[in-house]
Amino acid sequence: MLENTENLESNDIYKLLSNIVVPRPIAWISTLSKENILNIAPFSYFTPLSSSPATLIISIGHKKDGSVKDTLKNLRESKKCSIVIASPSDVKDVEISASPLEFNESEFDKFDIETKEILKDYPAVPKSANVVIFADYLKEVELDGSQTIPVIVEVKSIYVDDKLYNNGKIKTDPLARVGAGYFALGEALEKN
Repeated sequence: MLENTENLESNDIYKLLSNIVVPRPIAWISTLSKENILNIAPFSYFTPLSSSPATLIISIGHKKDGSVKDTLKNLRESKKCSIVIASPSDVKDVEISASPLEFNESEFDKFDIETKEILKDYPAVPKSANVVIFADYLKEVELDGSQTIPVIVEVKSIYVDDKLYNNGKIKTDPLARVGAGYFALGEALEKN
């Protein structure tokens, strides 16, 4: 099968890409509004962009009514976010935190997700967080005709729980998406 993207609807392109560019780790992004409301939402269109400068890119869609999602609104205003690399044990909270809420509602409060503060100037994260990337809003990329807004954030600090270190290496267990499903990555393969 050879598909020309010019002949496909955007939803069909999404289905293809989300099933072949895998696994996609979940960026569970915590932001704080100017009204001090803590927001958290999962994003699976997210990846490292560069190591120098240390940057990531996140594609942020719109709410069903076409308005800007809370994550992007908060990022534009506060210029800061805490990106949790979710674990398989977080899957229930990740899924419910994707539920649409009013702007003045916090997913943490609504769904009883306990928080902890790791870095003073950045939004709190779920208590379960083992890996957190603290980043500053850098800029948006204009993509003509896109239904999402690609946002570049600059990595300022990275937190990795000490229990994930083993013989000088970091062993994470990130929650990932393949298509519409959630997956754990499983065991590493031996190199030949």
